[in-house]
Amino acid sequence: MACNGANQPLLSGYSTSTCQKIINGDAPKRRRLRRVRSAPLADCCPTDLKADTSLTRSQSIFGINPSFKKVAIFLTAYLGIGTICFYIIRNQLRGDKTNGILDAVYFCVVTMTTVGYGDLVPKSDLAKLLACAFVFTGMALIGLVLSQAADYLVEKQEILLVKALHMHQKVGQVEILNEIENNKAQNKFYTVLILLVVLVLAGTVFLWKVEKLDLVDAFYCVCSTVTTLGYGDKSFSTQGGRVFAVFWIFAGTICLAQFFLYIAELNAEKKQKAIVKWVLTRKMTNLDLEAADIDDDGVVGAAEFVLYKLKEMGKICQEDIRVIMEEFEELDVDQSGTLSESDINLAQSDETKRS
Repeated sequence: MACNGANQPLLSGYSTSTCQKIINGDAPKRRRLRRVRSAPLADCCPTDLKADTSLTRSQSIFGINPSFKKVAIFLTAYLGIGTICFYIIRNQLRGDKTNGILDAVYFCVVTMTTVGYGDLVPKSDLAKLLACAFVFTGMALIGLVLSQAADYLVEKQEILLVKALHMHQKVGQVEILNEIENNKAQNKFYTVLILLVVLVLAGTVFLWKVEKLDLVDAFYCVCSTVTTLGYGDKSFSTQGGRVFAVFWIFAGTICLAQFFLYIAELNAEKKQKAIVKWVLTRKMTNLDLEAADIDDDGVVGAAEFVLYKLKEMGKICQEDIRVIMEEFEELDVDQSGTLSESDINLAQSDETKRS
């Protein structure tokens, strides 16, 4: 099928030799999967670099890809239930109190972000058990939903940052997108750094002007809050201060967490780029040629060379190749070693019959 003039192979660049064998009546048999030998990266790399594998931030551990609608639902549910519960037992909380409902929301936020100033603390067994329940659910909500929503917002701000950097240059939309893609970790790092500095300054000025703290004490309180230390000697004690704190504590603590996340990501990206540079600049040897020869035919084709280099760079692993080859063999109905439109149609018809 692969050599039928009406059904040109989809991978035509690699099908010439296979087509010739079919014409001569010597169609190749289905190849057995062979293990691609690993590149000697750990032994040869002069800087002893290792490829870092990181979890894609757009997908959580449990496969949740939150939208802002989901974020709003989860956050509203958490704060709503928490506010009702802590408002009902407000007399079982001791500390500096202002307004019953506001104190309940403020206590939820301080608990959720693990800041725990200590200006409001539970004094009964029921209040303590509720605080234990809400701190775990709050941490889960921040880790699985809010942090990813923050990551999405940072990506949007990243576009604005790149455009601002090139506002005096004649740069098209394609160049901007390429800039964002090539320096994604670096752009996110600088974006969240700017946001963090703005939040720290805003919190310091607010505590200084509204809460009437000394300038050093205001900065000290901001730092202990965004790092979730929450010593408690300095906190938001006025009604207006707690209204501000409900929103500011959320933004500050999540922004700092994203900041450290992007530092780790930026470091991993630099290591990966160093590996890629080393792989592309070092000279090929006979051992490399032998390792790249997947089918053991004595020569290395373009596809084999690309696979070998990608494995050296740490961008793919043996399991990735195995899964892809299994899919290829399922689609290669005529076992010619190439894919054509007829193969795809036959594979789809077989799948329809089985279903």
